[in-house]
Amino acid sequence: VQLQASGGGLVQPGGSLRLSCATSGRFRSINGMGWSRQAPGKERELVAVISRDGTTNYADSKKGRFTVSRDGAKNTVYLQMNSLEPEDTAVYYCNAEAVTMGWKTVSFWGQGTLVTVSS
Repeated sequence: VQLQASGGGLVQPGGSLRLSCATSGRFRSINGMGWSRQAPGKERELVAVISRDGTTNYADSKKGRFTVSRDGAKNTVYLQMNSLEPEDTAVYYCNAEAVTMGWKTVSFWGQGTLVTVSS
């Protein structure tokens, strides 16, 4: 299973970005999907997750500014980020919990996409 994240870039404070993460490879199904981020010199932190039925959960500081969604048919997860702040600068990683062809539940991670918020 491979995850390919895209959509990062340079944006001014107050701006918006939409990240996408497409899943490919062979698997039986995808359960939860989500996003985490790692800022320079800091540990990776959870941003948002979305379950297979669409239930979402966010880190408290992201509520109201970030929206996670998914396209079940495409096995793709999105992160809409609005009102971005310099503190949102980080590498954003997507992940997916997949049921493999061998009936194992495994968490896979994408390679990360850099978001830089700066004027």
